[in-house]
Amino acid sequence: MNVPAMLALAALSLGAAAQAQTSPAQVAPPAQALPPAPLLLPLDSRPATRVLPALIADLRGGEAAVVPAALLGDATRGADPAALAGWLAAQPGGRPLVAALDALAYGGLVQSRTSPLTAEQALARLAPIREWAARTGQPVYAFITLPREPDATDRARNLAVARALVGWARGGVFRELHVTWDDALPGNPAPQEGAALAADAPANVRVYPGADEVLSMLVARARAPQPATVRIEYSDPEKAKVVVRYEGIPLTQSAVNHAEASGYTVAATGPTDLTLYVYNGGDPRRAALRVSALLRAGAVAVADVNQVNLGNVRLWSDLSALRQSANLRALAAWGTPGNNLGTALAHAKVALPAAGVAADPVRQDALLAREYANDVIYSAELRAALRRAVPEAALNTPQAQEKLLSLARDRFPLRLGGTYTLEDARLPWGRSFEWDFDLRPR
Repeated sequence: MNVPAMLALAALSLGAAAQAQTSPAQVAPPAQALPPAPLLLPLDSRPATRVLPALIADLRGGEAAVVPAALLGDATRGADPAALAGWLAAQPGGRPLVAALDALAYGGLVQSRTSPLTAEQALARLAPIREWAARTGQPVYAFITLPREPDATDRARNLAVARALVGWARGGVFRELHVTWDDALPGNPAPQEGAALAADAPANVRVYPGADEVLSMLVARARAPQPATVRIEYSDPEKAKVVVRYEGIPLTQSAVNHAEASGYTVAATGPTDLTLYVYNGGDPRRAALRVSALLRAGAVAVADVNQVNLGNVRLWSDLSALRQSANLRALAAWGTPGNNLGTALAHAKVALPAAGVAADPVRQDALLAREYANDVIYSAELRAALRRAVPEAALNTPQAQEKLLSLARDRFPLRLGGTYTLEDARLPWGRSFEWDFDLRPR
């Protein structure tokens, strides 16, 4: 049977009601109190680092309290540390804090590479975190990055700050501290720096490659602390053993890093709470059929990592033809391999049933729709169309925003479980890499 015929047969047999069945490993543990929606101090104002973690946090009800975008940094302007400290001081206790420490220490990820601050000055800016933890007694889940090369101007300073924060973790300031490194291209000393930090780090410190996805992963630690197991499957298992771009390690190791850092135990065999299907090459139609088959047995998330910042149109169109996109626990295709692994695993962790409570189905479908609109429609199709229509240097103009909205509307409505129309679209950093947008259920 040829592949199109196989797709048609699978669509008929599975149909729109092919919801994932609950395996024995997915039975929720005895009822217990779930942690409340956290406070979020994002890395910067990008939707991937601010909006997505908040939507993941909100899946179980309630609303995360998030620093307003205007107080956070962007590509040219760092966050105001006094304003961030004031926002934090004004928040009541009773919630965990999930914080990207670079925002407070340096003004954001971009600014962490070139900030003129000394280590002592950066640590002084972080004092409100320590004070908040002492005042409220609430857990703090935080991360700090080691900067990428060749952009970093004072690696010794950034490393000294990270080393001091490991000491804070040893002293109990953080429930979890993750030290991650950004864009580990050849020649970046961050892997060696990280290994040195990890050598004598306490148990509540994790060290691995990552950046934009880490706040979402810490949201999963804070919002869904229940144990969960995951099995990881690759569309090209041999290729997964090769060192992957931006990670500096094999894809297989990156996937394990992100799974464990999100709160999973990785299992090679047997029933698990989740299967993470990693599309890393090969026939996308066969990959879609495999995902469809996996969904018949249990919960599945898909991370499309074959190309950086670019979802595979064939894979996602076939999954849509099989009517399976809405049945996923999470999907990700928007960034680097680590970005996609981390956000897919984090979303799925919070979406899995726990303590007798399932994720809100309306919020879950809306988040999948947003991920599809961003990771597939925009990254794989709309961004290229926008670049053809408007020069990159002219994107930070009202005319470019109007063109974006005009191009985007041709690709909607979007149907997953529900149907969504596009209400608005914009380029928050005045560049084509990311967009922000509003979907309305119909």
